[in-house]
Amino acid sequence: MEDCLFCKIIEGKIPSDKVYEDDDVLAFRDINPQAPVHVLIIPKRHISGADKLERSDDALLGKLVAVANRLAAELGVSGTGYRLISNIGDDAGQSVHHLHIHLIGGKRLNWDN
Repeated sequence: MEDCLFCKIIEGKIPSDKVYEDDDVLAFRDINPQAPVHVLIIPKRHISGADKLERSDDALLGKLVAVANRLAAELGVSGTGYRLISNIGDDAGQSVHHLHIHLIGGKRLNWDN
């Protein structure tokens, strides 16, 4: 998608602090972290949000969660706990309309973060 911030990151037009990349998925550190560990995991194919996933995307969604779990272990938060969040729509706080999962951890989380 032409105006999508995350698509521009995938294309290398905007730099990011990558922590994982393969043919289908890119993960990078959030530029406005809400916790010591705050990583965004995104599909390389543009999907505007989780509500736009189709049955044919089941494996992709599973891979996004698997990458998140792997990164939680690598970044040292799997033992203490972490949160996976995918906001859907403006009222939920989705500011970039490209499917993404926030991996947040490294401190005790409450519902304000």
